[in-house]
Amino acid sequence: MTPAIQIQQVHKRFGAVQALCGIDLEVAPGEFFGLLGPNGAGKTTLINILAGLARADSGSVRVLGHDVVTAYRESRRALGVVPQELVFDPFFSVRETLRIQSGYFGLKHNDAWIDEVMHHLDLTGKAGANMRSLSGGMKRRVLVAQALVHKPPVIVLDEPTAGVDVELRQGLWEFVRGLNRDGHTIVLTTHYLEEAEALCGRIAMLKQGRIVALDTTSNLINRRDSLYLRLRLSGAALPAALAARVRDSRDALHTLRLRSYAELEGVLAQVREAGAQIEELELQQPDLEDVFVQIMNEAQG
Repeated sequence: MTPAIQIQQVHKRFGAVQALCGIDLEVAPGEFFGLLGPNGAGKTTLINILAGLARADSGSVRVLGHDVVTAYRESRRALGVVPQELVFDPFFSVRETLRIQSGYFGLKHNDAWIDEVMHHLDLTGKAGANMRSLSGGMKRRVLVAQALVHKPPVIVLDEPTAGVDVELRQGLWEFVRGLNRDGHTIVLTTHYLEEAEALCGRIAMLKQGRIVALDTTSNLINRRDSLYLRLRLSGAALPAALAARVRDSRDALHTLRLRSYAELEGVLAQVREAGAQIEELELQQPDLEDVFVQIMNEAQG
């Protein structure tokens, strides 16, 4: 089966900065894939190369088998990208903007799909409004609509919910999940890691232009050999012997890291021996944010 996205040994340098260092990555058709990393990790550079907005120094990138350089028309037709930046033409209404975008792909009489996209993104009431008059959140909705207007089989969402309200996020993700169920491949970058955890079946983590982790979301979370124990104590301070386990400590509420359930009994025994009373106790599994921080720390340098 032809990968939805195939990236092979991609390098990209901007002056003295090595933005991408030999990226190898495949995304299968129909995947909901997460691309995560701190600022400056190379995510947007990789997306720009994928979209034809930048050219790799070496390596190859294909969208549904179409090389983004030698078969750029086919690759662009197969791809829809929602950029981070709010880019819009201030002279047109929302509907006009989407009709013009349709025209770029040679699509005539596309109003039925435009109406459906606007409905799902809660833009119907703003169809005749000039782009200049829209709020930042509404403009971002239009960017999403522009990326979808030609029904691309592969959709890249680069921080699509940055600066938008909770209601839009919920509506957007419901719509995007529906597209994914219909067979569209979705690639998401986001700093809201709870979104990636809930949506993405597989995740790649980038740091300094390199992939430092690539696995299913569940495997990434489950392979971390740690648990978190939250304790609220009274009567005595947390024993000094447990200081190395502290992840967070505020007043009498402490969060400790355990490697396994087997360590729980020993930790509680130390607390009791110190004369502390346990007022609250909670065991927590690590989430994607915990995993992300650990992997980034492990990949230092």
